[in-house]
Amino acid sequence: MNAIIELTDLESPEARVYATLTEAQLRNRLDPANGIFIAESPKVIRVALDAGYEPLSLLCERRHIEGDAADILARSPGIPVLTGSRELLSQLTGYVLTRGVLCAMRRREQPSVADICRGASRLAVIDSVTDTTNVGAIFRSAAALGIDGVLLTPTTCDPLNRRAVRVSMGTVFKIPWTWLPGEGAYDLLRANGFRTAAMALTDKSVSLDDPTLAAEPRLALVLGTEGDGLSQQAIADADYVVRIPMSRGVDSLNVAAASAVAFWQLRTR
Repeated sequence: MNAIIELTDLESPEARVYATLTEAQLRNRLDPANGIFIAESPKVIRVALDAGYEPLSLLCERRHIEGDAADILARSPGIPVLTGSRELLSQLTGYVLTRGVLCAMRRREQPSVADICRGASRLAVIDSVTDTTNVGAIFRSAAALGIDGVLLTPTTCDPLNRRAVRVSMGTVFKIPWTWLPGEGAYDLLRANGFRTAAMALTDKSVSLDDPTLAAEPRLALVLGTEGDGLSQQAIADADYVVRIPMSRGVDSLNVAAASAVAFWQLRTR
């Protein structure tokens, strides 16, 4: 049985994880295995459960307990269910729960870079992308278009940020990913058998449809931040610098859109 906790005010200690903890506090960098993230919407929560993530509690309107959340609770015996009026839950979380259900889940220890590289032929490297919507969209494209794993620089936003998870439609749980070290990332990739292709506009950029790129057996596509793109050092350190051919005077695409084009063009299957 799941204990039903009726929330009557915003100060309830059981609701703290949904209301007052910041994303940084949820993530718990010092002890990631004991960190928490919030999954939103029944569909996304089901994907996380399918991937083996441990649920800790559920927050939803009462009508969802025997409705949209019923199968989730059946799979999660014993976890507390926090409920209350729509108005109170909106005040608690800061927005109207359009999908009606939130789930606090325990993070897992991240795999190593070598684990991600093992057996892979195409990787995405997300470098300093701080927009959660873009990170979620990149994960969704990577999962759909044949990318084997995702690596993130320490300055990239957390893929388990609530909005990133929601935008990804749960694909952050379907594709393996981990964090790169702050220095020596390209050397680490090369040590694991990968060449790197930085997506950037320079005088030395080759076209995305250059057959040399498709012929690379193991290639990591490096995607930069929305405003300034990749740093000059990141571009200089890459084995290739790659551009997407454009028309009508457009010089570039949003990083999420560019990632989808590149993943499709360079897929191996």
